[in-house]
Amino acid sequence: MAVSFAQSIVALLLGIVLIVVLTTKYKVHAFFALVVACLVVGVGLSLPLSEVLATTKTGVGNIIGALGLIIIFGTTLGIILEYTGATLVLANAILRLTGPKRVAGAMNITGYVVGLPIFCDSGYIVLSSLNNNMARRTGTAVALMAASLASGLYAVHCLVPPHPGAAAATATLSADFGLVILYGMLVAIPTAFCGFLWAKYACRTFAVANESAQPQDTQALSQHLPSVGVSVLPIAIPIMLIGIRSFVAVDETSSFAVRAIHALGAPEIALALGIILAIAGKRDWKRADFNGLLRQAVEKAGDILLIIGAGGAFGALIARANIAEHVSASSAVSQMGLFFPFLIAAILKTAQGSSSVAIITTATMVLPMLPSLGLDHTMGKVFTVLAMGAGSMMVSHANDSYFWVISRFSGVGMNVMLRVYTVATLVMGMVAIGMICLLYTVLG
Repeated sequence: MAVSFAQSIVALLLGIVLIVVLTTKYKVHAFFALVVACLVVGVGLSLPLSEVLATTKTGVGNIIGALGLIIIFGTTLGIILEYTGATLVLANAILRLTGPKRVAGAMNITGYVVGLPIFCDSGYIVLSSLNNNMARRTGTAVALMAASLASGLYAVHCLVPPHPGAAAATATLSADFGLVILYGMLVAIPTAFCGFLWAKYACRTFAVANESAQPQDTQALSQHLPSVGVSVLPIAIPIMLIGIRSFVAVDETSSFAVRAIHALGAPEIALALGIILAIAGKRDWKRADFNGLLRQAVEKAGDILLIIGAGGAFGALIARANIAEHVSASSAVSQMGLFFPFLIAAILKTAQGSSSVAIITTATMVLPMLPSLGLDHTMGKVFTVLAMGAGSMMVSHANDSYFWVISRFSGVGMNVMLRVYTVATLVMGMVAIGMICLLYTVLG
């Protein structure tokens, strides 16, 4: 049964409003709020109840299958680093370099650099314990620290290959891979910075105590803190391995060494190695303490996985509305140029939550339309990929797994996430498309 554009929009908005109201006003757990929203959106799209249930289960399974081990291992790594005092050591080292007033900006830059080779989800999980510790040490609102780090990671994730969305779109449009990387990195700099600026503005009146994560149990720390080198290895090694894997291709002729590097760079394996290194950073382990940490990690990860899974289900149902197809049928499309791929990607991102899916889907829609859009040339294809990347940033909300990764690992509530991070992604997308249009005017 075909669903009208107006019906699709109403279903989308109703689902989002319902999640916000249930989680903020009535304090309903995000998992149940998302499940209720799935049911309401499914009914709004005139889907049979059996199909709503099937789509919900598929959405939950896909997200948990993709992120399950990463979140469990990442949570375990963070808790062990907190317990051994490694995050305290790293926070002190960074503070000596930047000072307390510039620590949020430093994490924004860290996110940009770390995000170049690895997924934003993995990067945030690996760095979250350090980020939270630095927020406590400096008295900075965790919401500001979370949005600053997340913005740096997110900008390059959406704009720069080898991240899957940008890489797939580059291949689909036969764009120049090197130019997409070059201009994507350039556009990502002001984009990430503006995300940080918005977060700083939005958090200017926040009370730190209301938004900060749970305080660290200082009694659990060992009497002798690890060195900076020992503290940084559990974070640096996984980031390095995941990053190298992005540039290593494996086929039947690959050597054992290449295959080994590719295998070790899988996020799950890399994080497991990080856990081993974190455990090695403390010598006098007690079995009860160690088992307690593992139990704590599993319990925390389970809560996060439930919410992220429900968010994936919500995105899967919204994707059934085919909102982008309604927009692409408009007769005014040929006059929009770069704004058309930007708009389609933004609609898809807002509707179904995944930046990568938004870019990849938009690329297949835009490819046959490049001549009519006036973009069927070298620079046109490059900037079309970047325009889709800009659109895939906005807006990140309750159906985006990254949104919930940030929220749960930082302890920032739904209402603050929407005011700070979600609006930051809107600002970032607008800044990115503005930069892209400016560069295209000069270079295209």
